[in-house]
Amino acid sequence: MIIISGVISIAPENRAACIEASIPFQQGTRDDEPGCLAYVFSADPCDAGSIVVYELWHDAESLAAHFLHENYFNMRNMFGQHGITGAVTRKYRTDADAPVYNADRFATVDFD
Repeated sequence: MIIISGVISIAPENRAACIEASIPFQQGTRDDEPGCLAYVFSADPCDAGSIVVYELWHDAESLAAHFLHENYFNMRNMFGQHGITGAVTRKYRTDADAPVYNADRFATVDFD
């Protein structure tokens, strides 16, 4: 799996409209793009000038297809129209996953 995580910077007065305009592209990516397990761009509740990015992709092939999909291009154009001032995003390949809580309902760092 591949995780994309990041923060998009935007003027606080533009953030709500930008997120609202992104909803069709977020939903379209979730609905129409195989391998998309999560695709969320949401307001940071602690920083009025930030949009938090979280994406989860099944594999590199599905992410590569996303980068060529109209949803990706439309989302980028929409962000540009709302005047983003910067972005820092990173991608991560994962080799393991496990529940956070064990059978006794305690949070653990274990992956077995």
